[in-house]
Amino acid sequence: MPAGTPVHLAAALDGAGWHPAAWRAEGARPRELLTAGYWSALASEAQHGLLDFITIEDAMGLSPGRTDGPDDRTDQVRGRLDAVLIAARVAPLTAGLGLVPTVTTTHTEPFHVSTAIATLDYVSSGRAGWRAQVSARGSEAAHFGRRAFPQLRPDQLRAGQARPGQRADPAVATQVRDLMDEAADAVEAVRRLWDSWEDDAVIRDVATGRFIDRDKLHYIDFEGQWFSVKGPSITPRPPQGQPVVTALAHGPQVYEFAARAADVVFITPHDPGQARAIVAEVRAAEAAVERRGEPLRILADLVVFLDAQPGAAQDRKNRLDELDGAPYAPDAAVLAGTPQQAADLLLEWREAGLDGFRLRPGVLPADLASIARELVPVLRGRGAFRGAYQEPTLRERLGLPRPASRYAVPASRA
Repeated sequence: MPAGTPVHLAAALDGAGWHPAAWRAEGARPRELLTAGYWSALASEAQHGLLDFITIEDAMGLSPGRTDGPDDRTDQVRGRLDAVLIAARVAPLTAGLGLVPTVTTTHTEPFHVSTAIATLDYVSSGRAGWRAQVSARGSEAAHFGRRAFPQLRPDQLRAGQARPGQRADPAVATQVRDLMDEAADAVEAVRRLWDSWEDDAVIRDVATGRFIDRDKLHYIDFEGQWFSVKGPSITPRPPQGQPVVTALAHGPQVYEFAARAADVVFITPHDPGQARAIVAEVRAAEAAVERRGEPLRILADLVVFLDAQPGAAQDRKNRLDELDGAPYAPDAAVLAGTPQQAADLLLEWREAGLDGFRLRPGVLPADLASIARELVPVLRGRGAFRGAYQEPTLRERLGLPRPASRYAVPASRA
């Protein structure tokens, strides 16, 4: 990204924060985690910082990212609210901020996803997105009773995502490939459902008594290996036409899924060289699947602990590590430093070809407030961040054009 170009900046919200002991930190609000007010306050803070969007984590299990099935720990946050419903709750309280809840493709019907995200797009006036996520765990599949998966640890799942030159576990690689193919089908079915109403299908003609033009509603007739969907949707075409689809990717098969199905991909490099290499892999995946239209927007994930006082953020993280009983070592890189140090890192890393960053606050609400009230002003002072929301929709903010419905008859042929 050329110097002086504003970076895209998002925040990933998860419970009390991304550190497992975040709920025990000073200023945390563990008694409020399951309240609407808590999430509304976080969204308002993100909006104060003029962030592009927030993502809201969700999962089908009590111990996401750690084990397959319940564990014996009682000292970490367990339980969560539904991400789509959180987004719908905070939508009327925000303006400008994009809202991107997580919904699994593995156990959720595409028809339900399409109507939920389309509804969110309506109640947010065009600020909705979707983080498509797979569920590979046997314990989560058992909630639904439709299929069985072998139990996998997160490291085994990543082993199936080995990069070129590394050896992947063949059985895990096959399972990951099937999950990604199913996810791509799910996104395709959802996108077709969003297109199944043409933009002007709702006419509301009181004089003639016609509420809709039935000729502008379309069957999608999707047939795939895992499901079939007839359509049309029960929800008219969303304000954005196609809400923004995002995905978190850790390896080649997921890069390919993102290239086939997503608008934005989140990656997890640990240094600028790795960022450059992953960006090249993503672009190669786009070429391999013959992606058409806009290239993927590539955002790097980074866990942040921010304090104005040098050394304070690292001390805070160290105390949380002691409380949790182990050093915090997530999939993404961790920055514990000052807002100035964070700005230095972001502006250095974006030279690797990144379009922006999705920051994971180590502790909520403290580190989100530091992003919005301390990091953003530093970036703005360096000409790298906006001073106001300009674009009304999330697609426009990300530089994505509003696509026409694939089922609409061009005016020249009408």
